Amino acid sequence: MKQINLRSRAKINLSLDVIGRRPDGYHEVEMIMQQINLYDNICIRERDDKEIKIFTNCEYIPKNVSNIAYKAADRLRRVLSISKGVDIYIDKQIPVAAGLAGGSSNAAAVLKGLNHLWDLRLSTKELMDIGVTIGADVPFCILGGTALAKGIGDKLTPIDSNIKNTWIVLAKPPISVSTGEVYGQLDLSKITDRPNTTQLVDAIKEGNIYALSGNMGNILETVTETKYNIITEIKRKMMEYNALGAMMSGSGPTVFGIYKNYEKAKSAYEHLSLFYKQTYMVQTYNGGKKIG
Repeated sequence: MKQINLRSRAKINLSLDVIGRRPDGYHEVEMIMQQINLYDNICIRERDDKEIKIFTNCEYIPKNVSNIAYKAADRLRRVLSISKGVDIYIDKQIPVAAGLAGGSSNAAAVLKGLNHLWDLRLSTKELMDIGVTIGADVPFCILGGTALAKGIGDKLTPIDSNIKNTWIVLAKPPISVSTGEVYGQLDLSKITDRPNTTQLVDAIKEGNIYALSGNMGNILETVTETKYNIITEIKRKMMEYNALGAMMSGSGPTVFGIYKNYEKAKSAYEHLSLFYKQTYMVQTYNGGKKIG
């Protein structure tokens, strides 16, 4: 049986602004997303029947039709009228419910993997169009690299980043956060401090890590950080351990810090690991491609 192995990479938000609420209930966003080298390993293997089966080392994610990787395989089959079956093995390394798009990344990997395994020859744009019907973050996870996202997160503009192979330390406290609940509790009328997206994009293109780190912003912190003081505490520790900037990713609760070099990142990682079991030290990943 044919099979393919892929890396399913996490993302962080270098900025996250919410412009307003749409009539369909979704929120209009403007954010900068960055892929990082924290990843799940995905193995997709053809079956000799029409079943889709999920296997994983993680007890916290479903192994049935509610798994987003299952939904991706099923949606692709339905769109293209394919009757083949697959086994999907997910070696989960990205924390669950952490604001790092772990599930969306799995779905993206499945779409890209099946495109190759079944020789479908779909373009990146075509895969992204299928992906957005599964989840708002899936198109970015297909594209990868660094991108400005608008709409519900599906309108993507790749950014030619000159901030490459930058050290990132992440710490996830022992809590889980519902993205839907965070957005539901967001009061836009009380938001006074918003990230300057244009300024941040310029900093990324210029390779100015100081301007980027000092001007990051995530307005969802007004909800999650207010509810969980531990997020404020992790940000404080990140800065104490020489981060250039520290912020919550997505709806949280994971906090990341940007570090100038390996030594400072390693020192921060070692200190934070004493307090938080799910602490990681990785680099940014800029292996994205153009849409088309």
